[in-house]
Parts: sequence; structure tokens; C-alpha cells
Amino acid sequence: MQAVVCTKYGPPEVLEFREVVKPVLGRSEVLIKIYGATAHQGDIIMRSGIFPPGIGLPIKVFLGFRGPRKNILGMEVAGVIEATGKDVYV
Repeated sequence: MQAVVCTKYGPPEVLEFREVVKPVLGRSEVLIKIYGATAHQGDIIMRSGIFPPGIGLPIKVFLGFRGPRKNILGMEVAGVIEATGKDVYV
């Protein structure tokens, strides 16, 4: 599966298009084949690593110091359900 990956904080040039392993679904998770995504303000802030004064350190403790712990960003997507966990009813 292909994804745009953010391995460190910085300008848009830190984003890389890579082949990644398809995730293993948990019991209550859904795998979506994405056809479109937005560049949401939250993704831009996360990628830049520039956080408001006074809360930068706590945010980086939670998100990651050198780069985002979850390196595939995204909050708003459009696609179709490809697979579901055992506890998901469609």
C-alpha cells in the first residue's frame, strides 16, 4: 500500500511518498481504501512541528520529539471500506 509519510517535523518537503505495510486491523477497526484526502490545518501544524508557546513541550511528549509517532497524517479522507474488524457491523 502507498502512503505519504512524515518522518520528521519541517516544511512540506519532509513528506515522502512510500510503500508501507498494510495495517493489521483490530477487532473494532475499519480499513479504508482512500481515493482523496485534504490538507487539514491540524495536519499542517503536526507536520511543521511549530506549536503555540508554552504547550510545545507537552505536545511533543505526546506526539513525538523528532517527528510524529504516527507518521501517516490525515484527518479527512474519502474512499471505500476495504476490510473490517470482527466486531464491526456494516
